[in-house]
Amino acid sequence: MPALEPSLEIVRVPALRDNYIWLLHDRISQETIVVDPAEGEPALDAARARGWTITQIWNTHWHPDHVGGNQAIRDATGARVTAPAAEAAKIGHIDRSVGEGDQVSTGTLKADVWEVPAHTAGHIAYHLPDVGAIFVGDTLFAMGCGRLFEGSPAQMYAAMRRFEALPDATNVYCAHEYTLSNARYAAHAEPENSAVAERLKAVEAARAADQATVPTTIGAERATNPFLRADSVAELARRRAEKDSF
Repeated sequence: MPALEPSLEIVRVPALRDNYIWLLHDRISQETIVVDPAEGEPALDAARARGWTITQIWNTHWHPDHVGGNQAIRDATGARVTAPAAEAAKIGHIDRSVGEGDQVSTGTLKADVWEVPAHTAGHIAYHLPDVGAIFVGDTLFAMGCGRLFEGSPAQMYAAMRRFEALPDATNVYCAHEYTLSNARYAAHAEPENSAVAERLKAVEAARAADQATVPTTIGAERATNPFLRADSVAELARRRAEKDSF
């Protein structure tokens, strides 16, 4: 994984078929945050193995494979749940509802809340500018973007522009291992893009060795992600529709 601030450790926890849960451990406060717990036990087990106690849960959106572990973790640890205000009714048992411009924190960690609707109507992301990290749920993927279940191509295009404006070195923590299928589509969408061809080979090798391909970086996505690279709403819409049946 990319190097982070000495006070922060981030752990990737596989869950379900292709989900990733993220644990953020602040070594100074000794608090641990879990982002998008698809299941409770994998997150709890990973924390216990390290002697950590989960104190907060951050959800990016309401889908069951992102909030399914909330209750088990709350029951085991008393962790407080932060989730998008626009989806509070669908998630339930929320301690704090947040939206654009809000900030969440624990110990020395501070994250700005971004509203990035498109995959779902109230989807949010958590941006930690001090450590160069962003937790994007199902909005931005390595070489891909989320399906437009509740939002529009215009909303997704706006989200891509916002992500694109981050520094190249920003680490992007998405919630699924979709990179191989995304890379294959990227090679179809941009056959002349040598960076895509090179990354496809690297992703194929990593997955053949059962290695994870995330987190990614904004720089890598700027070079190889056909949705981040789409030059208009219409182009993003065309590519998203094509990828849906690719």
